[in-house]
Order: sequence, then structure tokens, then C-alpha cells
Amino acid sequence: MTFIDTHCHLDATEFDGNQTALVEAAQAAGVSRIVVPSVARANFEAVRELCGQFPGCAPAYGIHPMYTGAAAPGDLDALRGFLREHHPVAVGEIGLDFFIEHHDRARQEHFFTGQLKLAREFDLPVLLHTRRAQDTVLKHLRQIKVRGGIAHAFGGSRQQAEEFIGLGFKLGFGGAMTYPRATRLRELAATLPLDSIVLETDAPDIPPGFLERGEPNKPEYLPRIAQTLAELRGITLEEIAAATTANALSVLPKLSVTTTL
Repeated sequence: MTFIDTHCHLDATEFDGNQTALVEAAQAAGVSRIVVPSVARANFEAVRELCGQFPGCAPAYGIHPMYTGAAAPGDLDALRGFLREHHPVAVGEIGLDFFIEHHDRARQEHFFTGQLKLAREFDLPVLLHTRRAQDTVLKHLRQIKVRGGIAHAFGGSRQQAEEFIGLGFKLGFGGAMTYPRATRLRELAATLPLDSIVLETDAPDIPPGFLERGEPNKPEYLPRIAQTLAELRGITLEEIAAATTANALSVLPKLSVTTTL
């Protein structure tokens, strides 16, 4: 029984110097692959080096919407170079974030659409950040067709979920669904088609409810997060592991050639 963490910021400063122990603990827990997205041009190389060090880790390169304020026009050209030379499994983490007021939405959309065009150019799936911006993200996806991907940390409505699925996307579920008060999210996790769901931690962020307050999330916790999904759906953990692994490999086909941890 193995799992795939489809979204883990293994290069985060919270993990500095501890990546080997994190990866070994994940492997011991049954996590066979970890997708590591970048957030800015400044960490493309760090993500590349980490994934080179740990064969079960697979890179994605992209500019996160919350980092677009500091991004330069040439960053899209730099991203094109990384996509061409280093063969990531996806373009990401990209998207829109309208949660924080007064963030430059036009600038976010400029970099988002530019990266969607790069994903289309290289025929790569995308890892989407959609916080409070699902409808606008969907609008751009209808205009710039890509080969699908993952709506990371999905928190939208059922209608939005169905629209993402219709465009070839899987939906990422993680620590947020472990909280009993997250009733809408848990209902979606329980009732959406199982073949539309992938698992993620977003470590060190979105810690699950079983952690002490302030403790960072880690990829080794993915099977415990998966247990919540199994309980919500009334099926076995083994069924969840098999289905979500198959889903991740189908939407991120280059993961299939990544050596397991």
C-alpha cells in the first residue's frame, strides 16, 4: 500500500537541513512519491537540486500568485528554460489568490495566463492555487486549454468541482478535511467521484487536525490524512491508496517514470 503526496514544499525554510529525515519518514509511512512545486524563480534551482537528491521526489516549476508582486518579466523566460531543460512533472504552483485584499489581481492574472501558455506549449499539466478565485481560474482555463492537472487544496463548491473535473483536473484534498467543522469540504470528499481525488499535504502548511497547534505538516502524515478520506467514504484505506495513486499517475503521467522513495 503506497501513497503519493501531490503537493509538498520540501524546500521550505521550516525544513532546512532536515529533508533527508523527512523523506525517510515519508518512505517508512508508505509515501512512495512526493511532488515538490516551486513558488518563484528564486527557488527553481533549490527544487531541482532536492529532487535530484531524492529520486522519489518530482519537481514542478512555476510562479505562485502570492510571489508575482516580486516577479520580473524575465521570470517567464527563465521558467520556459527550466521546463525545456529539466523535464518537470507539471507547471506549478500557479494560479490566483484573491484572499488577501489589495493584492494586484491584474499582475497575478498576467503571470497566470503566461504560465498557462507555457504549460500548453510544453504539453504539461498544471498545479493550481485557487484560493477565493475559483471562478476566475476556471475562466482562464476555458480560454487557454491545457492538459489538465490538479486543483490544489480544493475549497470550492460542488459546481466548481464539477467544472474542474470536466476540464480534466483532479482535486487535491489534504489536512483541511480532517477537521470535523469543515462540513462542506468533508461532504465533497465523501461524495465526489473517487477517480477525481488526489491526496496532498501542502507541507509544511495546512496541518491536519491531529497535530498540536503550531506543529508543521509533513509528508509522513499523508496516510493518516488518507484514513480520514477512507472513513468519510466508508471504504478501506487500501482502496483509497490504490485509487488516489492511480489518479495521481493518470493526471501527472511523468510521475510514472519517477523512481519511488
